[in-house]
Amino acid sequence: MDIGSLFLILALAILVGLYITRPLFQRHKALPQKDTLQVSPEEHALSALLAERDRALTALQELDFDYLLGKIPEEDYPEQRQALLQRGAEILRQLDQAQTGRSEPLAEERLEAILTERRQAQAAIGNNGKNGKSRPPDDAIEALIATRRRSRQEKAAGFCPKCGGPVQQTDRFCPKCGVAVKL
Repeated sequence: MDIGSLFLILALAILVGLYITRPLFQRHKALPQKDTLQVSPEEHALSALLAERDRALTALQELDFDYLLGKIPEEDYPEQRQALLQRGAEILRQLDQAQTGRSEPLAEERLEAILTERRQAQAAIGNNGKNGKSRPPDDAIEALIATRRRSRQEKAAGFCPKCGGPVQQTDRFCPKCGVAVKL
């Protein structure tokens, strides 16, 4: 080996070493604390209540499952279930109070607003259609789905003699079990 090639290999090794160790020598910039997401105390309380609700539901499901497996005696089960149900009801009451105190509309009001918008959209479609009759968007989608289902049913050629799975006209082998199909 030549002295020039040794210096070249050494230079490359130093560059690779510097590149690899560069993150260790850089200073990390701290994230600014004031620019992070700001969560109001009400949102934090609501989030905590939702987490409590999920924990209560999970505990109730686990209690029922353990009772079915026979891990919990029959005399203890009703008391434990009642206590969990009361805790869950209390959490739901707190959630209702927290959500009614918010500026967002209640679920019933949101549902009524959506239904009103839909009725207005259907009335507008009916007025702009031919002879005052037109399909709402949902009916058009359902018609497309029904057409697709009919075309899929027309392609069916029968069933596999081995597993009984449906076979299309173009299939030479059963898609479920792989047996050759003679049509």
